Amino acid sequence: MLRLQIHLTLPPWIGEVADSSKRYVTDEERVGLAIELSRHNIEHGHGGPFGAAVFNAEGRLVSVGVNRVVPQTCSVAHAEMMAYMSAQQRLASFRINEDGGHYTLATSAQPCCQCYGATVWAGVDALLIGARAEDVEELTEFDEGPLPADWVGELERRGIAVRRDILREQARGVLAAYGQSGQHY
Repeated sequence: MLRLQIHLTLPPWIGEVADSSKRYVTDEERVGLAIELSRHNIEHGHGGPFGAAVFNAEGRLVSVGVNRVVPQTCSVAHAEMMAYMSAQQRLASFRINEDGGHYTLATSAQPCCQCYGATVWAGVDALLIGARAEDVEELTEFDEGPLPADWVGELERRGIAVRRDILREQARGVLAAYGQSGQHY
């Protein structure tokens, strides 16, 4: 029989790290949360070293995501994808900014080709990035896949502001710890 439902979950410790009552005002606070999510994810063995979070214009947390590919047996369960899906469900809209609000995705590492594509359509207005794709590939065994040569320009032409290298060394530290651990998620 074909399955009629898809069920993905986030780890139970999420509430210990993500504070939905707090305002995350700066880019560093937002990416810092994504990095902390990635760190906890590998410390608990719940997935790969990636974290992401969606914030509204006031800096309130809308949703979070961590990499859940292996535990959920789902190749699309990347941190950004989990954050997007959770925000879309919470806001009851397939485009997060459909309500006219301004939304930001903060991520511990540059989106791979899959998450880049989702970013084009998800409905965010800004993308904040910790580590670069070359950091991910240097420090782990992940292949980030092909992106357009001017991927930043492509997003900006679609109204998505991109800011990179926010807390990059901290994000690289999590990737290095994962790469040295021998874990494979």
